[in-house]
Amino acid sequence: MNKIFARFMKDESGATAIEYGLIASLIGVAIIAGVRILGTSLSATFSAVSSNLTTQ
Repeated sequence: MNKIFARFMKDESGATAIEYGLIASLIGVAIIAGVRILGTSLSATFSAVSSNLTTQ
């Protein structure tokens, strides 16, 4: 029983998978935040262009 528990404590493959999952989720959050910020800026730009085109 002690051997099994010692082998389980030394196994770090699960920790690596969790770390990769955390990195992937942080990248996803960064992409979503960037798209939201960029989307707001693009929306304002297209609205300005559209209003300038309709007035001329």
